[in-house]
Amino acid sequence: MAVCACAQTGVLAPLPSPQRIPAAGPATEAPYAPQAIVPGGVVVPLYPAGSPLLKADRVREAEKYTMSQTVPGRINNIVNVHNPSIEFHPVDRGINTGAAIILAAGGGHRTLVVGSESADFVPYFYNHGINTVILRYRLRADGYVAETDAVNDALQAVRMVRAYAKEWNLDPNKIGIMGFSAGAELAAPVAVLFEEFDRKNSAAGDPLAGVTSRPDFVGIIYPGPSPFARGRTAPAIPRNAPPAWITCGGAGDRIHALWAVEYYMAMLTVGVPNVEMMLYGNGRHPGDPLPDGSRMSGGLTDRGGIPFGGWPLRFLEWFRDLGFLGKPGVETKAAKDLARYMAEPLPRPFGERGQGAPGPAGGARPVGAVKP
Repeated sequence: MAVCACAQTGVLAPLPSPQRIPAAGPATEAPYAPQAIVPGGVVVPLYPAGSPLLKADRVREAEKYTMSQTVPGRINNIVNVHNPSIEFHPVDRGINTGAAIILAAGGGHRTLVVGSESADFVPYFYNHGINTVILRYRLRADGYVAETDAVNDALQAVRMVRAYAKEWNLDPNKIGIMGFSAGAELAAPVAVLFEEFDRKNSAAGDPLAGVTSRPDFVGIIYPGPSPFARGRTAPAIPRNAPPAWITCGGAGDRIHALWAVEYYMAMLTVGVPNVEMMLYGNGRHPGDPLPDGSRMSGGLTDRGGIPFGGWPLRFLEWFRDLGFLGKPGVETKAAKDLARYMAEPLPRPFGERGQGAPGPAGGARPVGAVKP
């Protein structure tokens, strides 16, 4: 029988190095080729090489990763995104619902927190038959305008995932986006600006022309300001605005909770069906300092066992109730409810006959109107 050297000498053998550590690709003379951050990912740039939407002087720059100091191979953050992309992760055919969730990580538009707010959700949603897509969008810290460049990246992502629905075994009517914090600042406008985006991107030479960027659902998780935030000019709400699931901590994350309420109130005011919100009495924003000197975690973490840590289960209950976890090709309850809503008369204008939310002076404050 063979005996290991450590047993003979009484000294443990040196540990081997971690294997297959992901790394950013190199900068070359061609546009940067984004690398999969989760094994098996299919990475597709959002725009073709030479697109006027890309900065020609920066598109060749490599992304920069911040790796975990304690978990080998874990990418915590990504910056320097100049060739935005999607990274697709499928589920096995036997459990495939056909649903796909585009994950837009937060990071204050300074970085993409892809570890806790994207990569961790790939295996989690896999177990429920949900395909996932990691979105790498452009950042304000890298010289882009979040309200246009990053939002356009998210809208383009929805179009692209739907365009590849057949190749990826997706149901084209079960494609949506979930945004976290700054990523929710993309998910919210995607839910109301898709018609304008589709009109502007309908040229005959566009391979995605005719493919709608309308999401079938949106997840708005501890959000930054939406188009309905106080002080902004609220856009008209499309008649076919998608259902939304919204969550945030309460008093412990007051500003984000207020932004969540503003989006919810805009949708509730015009009667958009299946918009659900859960605000928790105990919960703080990811990255906030804690009394022990650590930082509040986000994403899937249980947050010390408080109810807010169970929000992913509450989201799945909503998702299942609306039919998104059913078999591919079967009309969802969400689609049926929306069809009934669109067949009804337009809702009365906000504030009419005593309707409305009190503003600072107690009067009705418009927060959006439905499109005819």
